[in-house]
Amino acid sequence: MFEQALKNIDDILRQDAGCATELDYIEQTSWILFLKYLDDLEKDKQTEAQLAGKKYQFIIEPLYRWEAWAVPKTKDGKLDHNKALAGDDLNDFVNQKFFLYFKKFKTQAEAPDTIEYKIGEVFSELKNKIESGHRLREILTLVDSMHFRTDAEKHELSHLYESKIGQCRQKWRGVLHPKSAY
Repeated sequence: MFEQALKNIDDILRQDAGCATELDYIEQTSWILFLKYLDDLEKDKQTEAQLAGKKYQFIIEPLYRWEAWAVPKTKDGKLDHNKALAGDDLNDFVNQKFFLYFKKFKTQAEAPDTIEYKIGEVFSELKNKIESGHRLREILTLVDSMHFRTDAEKHELSHLYESKIGQCRQKWRGVLHPKSAY
């Protein structure tokens, strides 16, 4: 389901000057997938609240929600090229506003065991290394086609990431401890 999309993302990142290693590919893909996953989670919680006759209080402010910055859409569900940031505009938004917004979650959270604190913790350790806003736009479009709402989808993503990290570990083990050194 997601394997080809992740390979396509790696191919895009290989062309970007800001991402030099597979560890960069994993890190950069992770923060984007995390945000898409969070968006799907919030949509599920909103649906649950509506079914219970309640109103859902979103964690993320409207400007920073997936559908506002990553893939704004027209009424027919296609990418709205008039609203979608690309190139330097997209990178400026991500680097100068977006990451700062998410880093604040850590200091503004009520307690360390809240999702807000955890979101802030994730973003306090990250930075956008994707130098080309056009490549970032390509990646966002690919990730938008992925959904993490079912257990099967979540399991597949988890399995693919564990596999990818395991492959990196094997490669780095070979670099750090080549067989000829034994």
